[in-house]
Amino acid sequence: MEPQLSHQVTDSVATVVIRHPAKRNAMTAGMWRALPPLLAELAGDPGVRALVLTGEGGTFCAGADISTLQGSPLEAQGLAVAAEEALAAFPGPTLAAIRGHCVGGGAQLAAACDLRLAEEGALFGVTPARLGIVYPSSSTRRLVSLVGPATAKYLLFTAELIDAGRALRTGLVDEVLPEGELDKRVTELTRVLASRSRLTQAAAKEFADGRTDRDAHWAQQARGSGDTAEGVAAFLERRRPRFTWTTAG
Repeated sequence: MEPQLSHQVTDSVATVVIRHPAKRNAMTAGMWRALPPLLAELAGDPGVRALVLTGEGGTFCAGADISTLQGSPLEAQGLAVAAEEALAAFPGPTLAAIRGHCVGGGAQLAAACDLRLAEEGALFGVTPARLGIVYPSSSTRRLVSLVGPATAKYLLFTAELIDAGRALRTGLVDEVLPEGELDKRVTELTRVLASRSRLTQAAAKEFADGRTDRDAHWAQQARGSGDTAEGVAAFLERRRPRFTWTTAG
């Protein structure tokens, strides 16, 4: 099978699958280039309420396929950062569903998601020190904000792999599921995400990511959306709310 990214949309949830089984789903240059336009396409689909990133089979992503990146390490790093930033900027909630190795560029992509669920047995590592690569400042800051400076330094300085239990304790992942339970939990959680207010999620995502200049914008969006009134009415009437705000709002 040729290395590729595949995707499908089911029940308002887009699932993007990293497919390169011959090399533990390592990302080729072509795959890095393909991810931002794919995410832009899915972001523009009003039927997509949440996005899941996962790997084919028993591995999430073992990093970059070094054999396809030998020409210019800086150019290769630029492709990875562009893909990471496009994922972080996706307007809806994003979730990494992780099995097996989540290493290097794979960890970079997982960290760019809003949430991370892992199966027992998953392994995590940030490995530029094995190759003499300077990890990008934006990626380093994102890792530090996720796990704190001490754990970020451990991962970056040692390039050692940690197991799912340690990843959970340090905040690198949000939940660890027993073998065979990951897909069920991902379905449950994305169903919840898709049912909630897009307005709340979009504003919360910006604020949590450090945006500090959009309070007035989101107050205006809230006033004009009708979502708050609908949410209160649905609560009092004991029914599911019908939120109508979209990212185009």
